[in-house]
Amino acid sequence: MARIKGSTPTRNRRKRILKAASGYFGSKHLLYRTAHEQVMHSWKYAYIHRRELKREMRKLWIARINAAARMNGMSYSRLMHGLKEAGVSVNRKMLSEIAIHNPEDFAKICETAKNGKVAEAKKAEAEAPKPKRTRKKAETAEEKVETAAETVVE
Repeated sequence: MARIKGSTPTRNRRKRILKAASGYFGSKHLLYRTAHEQVMHSWKYAYIHRRELKREMRKLWIARINAAARMNGMSYSRLMHGLKEAGVSVNRKMLSEIAIHNPEDFAKICETAKNGKVAEAKKAEAEAPKPKRTRKKAETAEEKVETAAETVVE
């Protein structure tokens, strides 16, 4: 069978890598081998940092919420617990935006969280299961004789 040269796919693959490496310093945007190494590292770092960005943003939102909550006399953990107990579902991103742009509304949310524990306690009290009827304990032999004697006498 005749040998087929892989020139077109190879050239396209190399062009794609060199295009992705455009703007890199030194030989990293000129030479295929160094460009390929750098592009592979760059893609790996991009993948990792996309996930790190989510973590960093969550930390930032929590710090902002904590600062605003402390200005309203609460800690972050008590605020979040109170909101959960009150049945309020607002994500941290929105809470931090409210804390920054609408401090009055955030103060109302803090009041809801404070009252959430009281409302939850009342709700739990209302929904508490009623005690079940329990069967009498098995009578001992002496008690059976006494009850039998009482019924005969009557």
